[in-house]
Amino acid sequence: MAQGTVQVTHTGTSRWRRRTGEYASLAAALEAAADGDVLTIAPGTYRENLVVQRAVTLRGPDGSPGSVRLAPMDGVPLTVRASAVVQDLHVEGQDAAAPALLVEEGTPELRDVRVVTRSAAGIEVRGSARPTARRCTVDNPAGIGIAVLDGAGGVFEDCEVVAAGQAGVAVRGGAHPRLERCRVHHASGVGLSATGENSALEAVGCEVYEVRGSGVQITGRATAHLTDCDVHRTTTDGVTLDTDAVLTLADCRIHDIPENAVDLRSRSVLTLTRTSVRQFGRNGLSVWDPGTRVDANQCEIFDSTGDYPAVWVSDGATAVLDSCRVHDVPDALFVLDRGSRADVVDSDLSQVRNTAVSVSDGATAQLDDCRIRDAATGAWFRDHGSGGTLNNCTLDGTQTGVIVTKGADPTVERCTIDSPSEAGVYVSAGGRGSFLNCRVTGSGGYGFHVIDGSRTTLRKCRTERCARGGYEFADGGPDTGAGTGPLVEDCTSDESAGLRPPVARETAVQTASPSPGLLGAIPGQRTTEQEPLVAAAEPQEPVRTSKAVLGELDALVGLESVKREVRALTDMIEVGRRRRQAGLKAASVKRHLVFTGSPGTGKTTVARLYGEILASLGVLDKGHLVEVSRVDLVGEHIGSTAIRTQEAFERARGGVLFIDEAYALSPEDSGRDFGREAIDTLVKLMEDHRDAVVVIVAGYTAEMERFLSVNPGVASRFSRTITFSDYGPEELLRIVEQQAEEHEYRLATGTGEALLKYFTAIPKGPAFGNGRTSRQTFEAMVERHASRVAQVDEPSTDDLTLLYAEDLPELP
Repeated sequence: MAQGTVQVTHTGTSRWRRRTGEYASLAAALEAAADGDVLTIAPGTYRENLVVQRAVTLRGPDGSPGSVRLAPMDGVPLTVRASAVVQDLHVEGQDAAAPALLVEEGTPELRDVRVVTRSAAGIEVRGSARPTARRCTVDNPAGIGIAVLDGAGGVFEDCEVVAAGQAGVAVRGGAHPRLERCRVHHASGVGLSATGENSALEAVGCEVYEVRGSGVQITGRATAHLTDCDVHRTTTDGVTLDTDAVLTLADCRIHDIPENAVDLRSRSVLTLTRTSVRQFGRNGLSVWDPGTRVDANQCEIFDSTGDYPAVWVSDGATAVLDSCRVHDVPDALFVLDRGSRADVVDSDLSQVRNTAVSVSDGATAQLDDCRIRDAATGAWFRDHGSGGTLNNCTLDGTQTGVIVTKGADPTVERCTIDSPSEAGVYVSAGGRGSFLNCRVTGSGGYGFHVIDGSRTTLRKCRTERCARGGYEFADGGPDTGAGTGPLVEDCTSDESAGLRPPVARETAVQTASPSPGLLGAIPGQRTTEQEPLVAAAEPQEPVRTSKAVLGELDALVGLESVKREVRALTDMIEVGRRRRQAGLKAASVKRHLVFTGSPGTGKTTVARLYGEILASLGVLDKGHLVEVSRVDLVGEHIGSTAIRTQEAFERARGGVLFIDEAYALSPEDSGRDFGREAIDTLVKLMEDHRDAVVVIVAGYTAEMERFLSVNPGVASRFSRTITFSDYGPEELLRIVEQQAEEHEYRLATGTGEALLKYFTAIPKGPAFGNGRTSRQTFEAMVERHASRVAQVDEPSTDDLTLLYAEDLPELP
């Protein structure tokens, strides 16, 4: 068969149709062919746009795969509108507005077709078409790999999308294809996408990887069912569901995901069966919004690579874990927000670095027949409205088995807490909770430790081998009213640790029965006071007078408006102190400040001096400065931020807490950012300990104005804003002169004028460091001076001390 010809084998039933003909073009051959005919195309490149409208077989020659190229200059290279067979063709398209291979009608069969194109789609199926594609390959870096649209269907077996500029496979408009043993990779968008009502995608034995987006995305009431599939090495989430999407994952594997392995929201529903989720950078399962639900059965979530909870349920969503394993993660399950709920049945949570189960902000969690092992905290019910049930669970090898704080009220029944290193149960800060038929054994601290007058119910509980004692009910303090403290009934303890006799407090423990034997084995309240530690007194530097500190402030270069503001504030505080000493009323002065301005303008230095001034006036005990930023206050998960913020506040007690770039705590696109928690914690601490710490927040002027405008609770705590202006050339020169004098250098004649020109010309962009730039300039001059003088055999004193204009560095 000659190159560039098409041989048509006519296979009609009539004798005269059983013949073979050759045609010079594909279009002519198709025109002559009838249903059932076989068109064998000779090797070559064909610049035709083919439309197949009869049930023919269109194929390349035997033994020469890829030798037939359909490559028109524009338009759709191959359109199929019949139940034809297309085999062993190489299709190339160049039209960004059209697909390379379009299937519009019939039930055609595509075999071993390779599409290499830069088109809107590699293969597009639409309308009533139901093709079967086997061993087909699509390489389309400019558009979608395979698009199934507008009610179309079809089966794709052993096909591969090797590159796509958008989605690898896109299903929309009510389409419903099935993929079997297909591979989709190196897509610049989503791997598999289904969107729109009545759209449905089924995939069996498929693999999605190396995509620059989510591996699977189901949205807008679409449904999908994936069985025995792998999703891995994406650049964002592994699987995403949004807006009433429904997805079932059975025997699937999702791994090596930098963000959330699975993220669903807006009333979406996900069912997972025998599916594993591992090596994820954020959440393994991230479940958001009322009506959103995930049901996981016999699944495994493990080996997190980030610092986020493995399962996150918030904003009214629901998660059910049945016979699942969650292990080797920072936190196992976080349930947040009123209306959110997690039900965990017959599951294992183990090797958890922080908290296995955290319930907060009014959420609910119910755990039945579960096992929690090797976690810092087994279960933490954090605040008012948060609760749920732990029923017939075991907690082994935790630091603390169950924590209840701030009004949370869970029910814990028939649970065993074994070998906690600190406490089996810890209740504080007004936490409640009911513990029924629970047992704590082998605690390194107390069995049940209830403080702050928390109204906890203990009924038929038992402790054994607890190092510090079975039960500890600490004094609630002066604010604790009568009738507070735990309610205890029928509880026992072996008290094998040889505890000292308790100091009883009648209101600390109340019994529900007058029987004298009920509390016979329970120690009463112990005193929580500790003997003072004896330590060698450290020598302290004498506190400078306010006059001396103000003198150092006045010696700073520039900052005239700052000096006036600080001195006015100091005068107010000093006069108020003297009025109180005289028995007169003194105006209340808020000492917290906002510093705004560019870096290098002296904000930290002035904050340090301000602390010293307040200490000299007796307003602060120490006056020391603790400097922090966002990284020091914001943790990686719920709860850690409040702890970090409290620790920083405690370090600053008696002095100044200086928060640099404070606006970073409230980014414009905050999303799930924990900076809000740091702000709320800080505001409360400032209110509760208003005389213990002075807080200064600092940062760029515009950013700080936005920070205060969107956080009115913060703004109301600060008395005034002090603006630090940029240094002018003369002030920058003066800083260099101070540095030179301090280090025993001198500026030669003309060097001052050169420095003025240098500082006038230096760019004043974001990288400009004000005083820091002056100091860096001086350091650079000293280095260049050293390089110059090192070449002199016997340098004079002038050689060793004089800095010349030639020592100036080049302008950045």
